[in-house]
Amino acid sequence: MSEDSEPAKVDRLSTVMIPVSDQDRGIAFYRDRLGFELRADIPMGRGERWVEVAPPSGETTVALVLPREGEPVGIDARLALGTKDVDGDHARLLAAGVDVDEAVMRMGDPVPPMFFFRDQDANRLLLVQRD
Repeated sequence: MSEDSEPAKVDRLSTVMIPVSDQDRGIAFYRDRLGFELRADIPMGRGERWVEVAPPSGETTVALVLPREGEPVGIDARLALGTKDVDGDHARLLAAGVDVDEAVMRMGDPVPPMFFFRDQDANRLLLVQRD
């Protein structure tokens, strides 16, 4: 970039893509286990779809995408989701049969409590207490 050029005017994080083996199973997991809502389910031709889910109050969406040939599912998504009740959500997910860490991690101030969990395709996500 030259010194006189301006940077792009990016103003938000819009969509994060998570690979799933089956979009309907992905929708069910994110809706029924995490309380997300379906924001988009758009046919794209050749039997493909663009699917987005998000927390009801969230602006950023999660696109549930089929992996390209040779790409895996079951990745470390490096995606942190926020909650106001990490202990309650840990218990609810555990009771629902979701693959969650054994316990909520507590590292002490200023690090908030958090735990990892895996979705229906073993994609690893983080849930973090946010006030």
